Amino acid sequence: MSSIAYENGFFWKTLWNLSQNAALKAKRKNPNVLMTADVVHIPDLTIRQEPGATEMTHKFMLKGVPEVLRMKLMDANHKPRPSLDYVIIIEGNSRRGKTDGNGELKESIPPNAKTGKLTFAAAGAVDKTGKPIPGRPKTQVMMLQLGNLNPISEVSGLKARLTNLGCYKGPIDENLDDRTKRAISAFQSKKGLPVTGVADDATKALLQKVHGH
Repeated sequence: MSSIAYENGFFWKTLWNLSQNAALKAKRKNPNVLMTADVVHIPDLTIRQEPGATEMTHKFMLKGVPEVLRMKLMDANHKPRPSLDYVIIIEGNSRRGKTDGNGELKESIPPNAKTGKLTFAAAGAVDKTGKPIPGRPKTQVMMLQLGNLNPISEVSGLKARLTNLGCYKGPIDENLDDRTKRAISAFQSKKGLPVTGVADDATKALLQKVHGH
């Protein structure tokens, strides 16, 4: 919703709270997670006037700009990676940062940003005896597709979240195949849920909670 609003000259809350978008709001519940076929009502822009003294400089701030990207970096055991140095590139703009004590990063990005790249030190891989495995990459690169997360009610939404949590590797589509069911089972096993391979309400709720959206 933030990218749609930004590209049409609105603050996202203005569109999200319109009565014409009430049905969409009730269906999706999260303004950051929409489907391609969702219809968003966008009204005509109206001119707003603000009084100001002449021969003086006046500063105006556009609401909702920039947007904030939040991510949590974890190791293979789903443990947070605090104080981890990283380099992030968003739409060609590069900057360095460090995760906080919970392994989280927070970066300001344009509301309509579509792509990015995150580079950080790879977690040290060890064998069953705890010894480091030689030859493993020293850095890890994560390509970011911003604004592409579908609702969890869709199979593609399930797959995307399972992928981000390291439970699934494969195409992000609407095909509920055996690979997807195994990924659901893997998540259920890790989180102490009944292992059924079926994304029931409890599984979806916990997946959404762990993932963050």
